[in-house]
Amino acid sequence: MEKNKNNVLSIIAGNIKNIGVTFKEGDWKTRLSFLIMGFGPIMRKSFARGIAYLLIEVAFIAYMATSGIANLSKLSTLGTEETHMDPNTFLTTYGDNSFLILLYGVLTAVLCVLFITFWRMNIQENQNEEKIIKNGGHLPTSSQDLKSLLDQKFHATLLALPVLGVLVFMVVPIIFMICVAFTNYDSTHQAPSKLFTWVGFENFTQLLKFGGNGMGSTFTTILIWTLVWAFFATFSTYFGGIALALLINKKGVKFKKFWRTIFVMTIAIPQFISLLYVSKMFAADGLINTYFVKWGIFERSYNFWAHPMTARVLIIVINLWIGIPYVMLMATGLLMNIPADLYESARIDGASPWQMFRKITMPYMLFVTGPYLLTSFTGNLNNFNVIYLLSGGGPTSMQLYGGSGYTDLLVTWLYKLVLNSTNYKLAACVGILTFVVVAFTSLIAYSKLPSIKDEEGFQ
Repeated sequence: MEKNKNNVLSIIAGNIKNIGVTFKEGDWKTRLSFLIMGFGPIMRKSFARGIAYLLIEVAFIAYMATSGIANLSKLSTLGTEETHMDPNTFLTTYGDNSFLILLYGVLTAVLCVLFITFWRMNIQENQNEEKIIKNGGHLPTSSQDLKSLLDQKFHATLLALPVLGVLVFMVVPIIFMICVAFTNYDSTHQAPSKLFTWVGFENFTQLLKFGGNGMGSTFTTILIWTLVWAFFATFSTYFGGIALALLINKKGVKFKKFWRTIFVMTIAIPQFISLLYVSKMFAADGLINTYFVKWGIFERSYNFWAHPMTARVLIIVINLWIGIPYVMLMATGLLMNIPADLYESARIDGASPWQMFRKITMPYMLFVTGPYLLTSFTGNLNNFNVIYLLSGGGPTSMQLYGGSGYTDLLVTWLYKLVLNSTNYKLAACVGILTFVVVAFTSLIAYSKLPSIKDEEGFQ
């Protein structure tokens, strides 16, 4: 961590030093470009580049002058005037909207960072042009610049729109969510009728605090179940899929294609339909209870979803039906790629089927499917569909905060905090902590993968 921090600081220091050297050693055109973006390229007759940089600066200054500075100035308070109604005239006077102030403030901050990036590119452009001229070269014309966007720099042209989409639909919402986590934005502070403001780490303290008004017990319960669920959901389907593939591929088993088709059919059925149907089957008045009572297995109906332990076990078991076919298909192809001479040598040495599985099959499978295991585990940490469609996160309890239940994952709890409680501040905190949990477990698992530790193990 300390090494990475030093690397970042050294990169920043190197950039600052390079900018200073460029200003000191550059010609007057380059120096003026520090103030007027694109001035140097325009004076050197690279009009396309110069005008592009100049338009960026003009647009940025115009935006900051009209609304950008105002957006940033209100960001510290998130508004001071509430919307209110005059008791005499019954006319509504609209005040500040904290939500829009925060949103536009984040957008303005992102635009400032982008402008600084383009400004740095403008300095680098001047530096490169000076080097070309000093070496006796010729600068590309405007037409050559435009043609290069469809030739040498076509990758930049293709990536422009996706990068813009990532900024608008991913980066800005993530920054906005992080900011919400440090406010008191909830059901009692709903914009635009009410203002919300900054509260620092108060929400995180409440979320992790035990006793009193703290939710540490609820968070810990849900976090532990999230990790337990992800572990069993990942490895039960993984080993189950491999076992099923080995069984179907075993010599003597007939109708191999038929059996594979039967299991693949579970993939063809949409989860939304199948999971809701299975959920109703295990309800108190469902098909399973009806037959169990009829056959005398139960004296009366048993609500599987009303008891934490049975609900959790049932979810893990039902998930086998969903996940095993995927692993079976993957394992079937991989098993065919294991060199046959490895098994032949093992048989000559007197190895049993179990020893061949433990020493040859599983090491190879783990080596090849390690990345899949990692993505499957992280996916199960955020597996909203299975939990919500089967149990809805229940059974709920008065001991758990915000209508959360014993089968809720962090992601389904976040959903309930937003949709049911409109507690955006805590939902944002849960979102941040979910990211921390997923990132932490993923990094640990990644470092332990056989394909990472021994990249040439099966080559």
